[in-house]
Amino acid sequence: MFDKEFKYQILQECVKIQEGKIKIVHDAMNEHQLMANEYGPPRDRYDSFRSQLLRKRDLFASQYQKDLDELKILTKINISNDSKTVEFGSLVITSSQNLFIATGLGKINVNGHEVYVISTKVPVYMALEGLSEKNTFHINNNEFVINQVL
Repeated sequence: MFDKEFKYQILQECVKIQEGKIKIVHDAMNEHQLMANEYGPPRDRYDSFRSQLLRKRDLFASQYQKDLDELKILTKINISNDSKTVEFGSLVITSSQNLFIATGLGKINVNGHEVYVISTKVPVYMALEGLSEKNTFHINNNEFVINQVL
């Protein structure tokens, strides 16, 4: 059986991964801005290189904001929550996999255990929402049993 310490470690790993994503995107955004500045103004009306750099910078800026929003979502998770039903922030141990309801980070490894970090917008969560231990749910014609909810 898992405990709240394991849930805390999962959350810390999620924050670390999200902060890493933020740093990568922020660096790329700054790099494209710097390249555009170094290139200078367009050479003629057909010179679109600077415009391409600025468009890429804007795309990275958009991704940067999304990543910041996801980090903010992670900070809202209350580890000490004692809810016995599946909701945002729950660690759900099923008969086949471990799920952490937070943001869509995918599969992570914490202390040798695979955990799938999913958002509240995916169909798996919608099938799980409100269920408790010993309940079953179906995904793609497969039945799963909830062994534990933290």
